[in-house]
Amino acid sequence: MDHKDRSVIFKALGDPTRLRVFEFLASCCCPVAVGDEGEVRPVLGPTVGEVCCSVIGTEKISSSLSFHLKELRNAELITMERRGKNMVCGVNQATLAQIRSYFSNVGGCCGEETEMKQ
Repeated sequence: MDHKDRSVIFKALGDPTRLRVFEFLASCCCPVAVGDEGEVRPVLGPTVGEVCCSVIGTEKISSSLSFHLKELRNAELITMERRGKNMVCGVNQATLAQIRSYFSNVGGCCGEETEMKQ
């Protein structure tokens, strides 16, 4: 991940609504769905409607939320997959691993930990 990739990611997460959406998706575990004939299958994430309901507080998907989801998807922070009538969302685990790696490698001078002064 280069400087340009990181700046796109951090810009996307710099918006409070997008950060809330990302945090919501990161907190979701994988539920299961039960089909009409009793079959059980994993669902890889919440639907766009569930994100809207949880983050925005409304059941109707707004153009604002659609824009924020698009920005997160363009920054490769989330994945979106159509499942029937629904769009299922989830955190892009590969990008999340790159972010974790980046922060674990950013440290103090000469391996020493530094404290931020308040």
